[in-house]
Amino acid sequence: MQSEPETVCNVAISFDRCKITSVTCSCGNKDIFYCAHVVALSLYRIRKPDQVKLHLPISETLFQMNRDQLQKFVQYLITVHHTEVLPTAQKLADEILSQNSEINQVHGAPDPTAGASIDDENCWHLDEEQVQEQVKLFLSQGGYHGSGKQLNLLFAKVREMLKMRDSNGARMLTLITEQFMADPRLSLWRQQGTTMTDKYRQLWDELGALWMCIVLNPHCKLEQKSSWLKQLKKWNSVDVCPWEDGNHGNELPNLTNALPQGANANQENLGQCKSLEYQHLPAHKFLEEGESYLTLAVEVALIGLGQQRIMPDGLYAQEKVCRNEEQLISKLQEVELDDTLVKIFRKQAVFLLEGGPYSGLGEVIHRESVPMHTFAKYLFTCLLPHDAELAYKTALRAMRLLVLESTAPSGDLSRPHHIASVVPNRYPRWFTLSHIESQQCELASTMLTAAKGDVQRLETVLESIQKNIHSSSHIFKLAQDAFKIATLMDSLPDITLLKVSLELGLQ
Repeated sequence: MQSEPETVCNVAISFDRCKITSVTCSCGNKDIFYCAHVVALSLYRIRKPDQVKLHLPISETLFQMNRDQLQKFVQYLITVHHTEVLPTAQKLADEILSQNSEINQVHGAPDPTAGASIDDENCWHLDEEQVQEQVKLFLSQGGYHGSGKQLNLLFAKVREMLKMRDSNGARMLTLITEQFMADPRLSLWRQQGTTMTDKYRQLWDELGALWMCIVLNPHCKLEQKSSWLKQLKKWNSVDVCPWEDGNHGNELPNLTNALPQGANANQENLGQCKSLEYQHLPAHKFLEEGESYLTLAVEVALIGLGQQRIMPDGLYAQEKVCRNEEQLISKLQEVELDDTLVKIFRKQAVFLLEGGPYSGLGEVIHRESVPMHTFAKYLFTCLLPHDAELAYKTALRAMRLLVLESTAPSGDLSRPHHIASVVPNRYPRWFTLSHIESQQCELASTMLTAAKGDVQRLETVLESIQKNIHSSSHIFKLAQDAFKIATLMDSLPDITLLKVSLELGLQ
């Protein structure tokens, strides 16, 4: 590649408590991040600290000069830079000689080389104007010319800042959000009653996810959190602010984009990622023995996946429920289960089964509660080699699909932690129902395969299928699966499984 002609740039960098607080460069390159010349000077200062001479603040040096030296200093300074500083020097001289001037009302004079006071805020330099300009430019391009990729790079930068506990993360995200809110297409889509594109909605999702990371940051002060809450409420009250479920009143869902295609698109990218090796890192002293960041991360993921939650209204939000669950499970599948993690799986499975209304695997759930088929299939597979009884108990509890039943149990009202299931007359708009039913079928098939040779378990699984699966095509598929499993080449046919296959086929 041909190299660019060599140019000399004047670079100035201000430091304060190990942070670069401001930069200027004569190259004139405008960007959110530092230009190459600022980076080069920073690296030079880091690698060769002895080559950069350390001076006292200029005010200290001037204090040591007598009147003649000060006059000589000023005149030489003006001579060297007379075209640039002469007008300023004359203006300042006039003001200093005038008794009533503003400059004479202030004691002392500023010193840009002295650094900030210890109480002053100090944060990394961020060109706010450039952030706004860049985001505005990318949004105006409407997802073309790689602008979506550029916005995702900005989001990645915010994530990096949050990881480094850089206060600019929240500042930068505020600037990005303001530009998103000011996008003229929002009002246009609202007036026309049309939905925003999937690509654009994914950017909004990322925006929301980052704000969640910021407000949940345990290292933030209460004042910061209250100011963010105020700001988020302000944005939320704006008429054109998009709804989380993706459906305004007059929008009709586009069923051609329904799952399973939507849920599988990301793959009762991910595949291309290198499988990472997760390790137990010892956590802080206040944690229990044997706990690490990995055990905590796994436990939090299991708690989140098992929470009871009502299916949202809009098509996009329903697809997102499935997509987020599958993404989290695929992350968990990268972790190799050891004895410590198996204990956590067992503990959480028991908690979820006994967890009352907070758990999606509790005894009584709301009729429109998001089904647990996908999560239970994962739990079943993980628990089976270690605690088969618990694995089946979890999977059988998750088999239910109350939304398709004409009546639902009202719950035991004598037990206060049980909520009564209310059965509304309307048929809910579950756009992802076909996907959910296929996941239910997958869970049943997994249990049938594992129960081969165990008469009692096979009968229990058969009862669960007959009670909970309402789709004739899925029951027929399970009859075929049972037959295949029963007649594998390497062993004698399993008579109980053949009976299961026959019963399902007849049903």
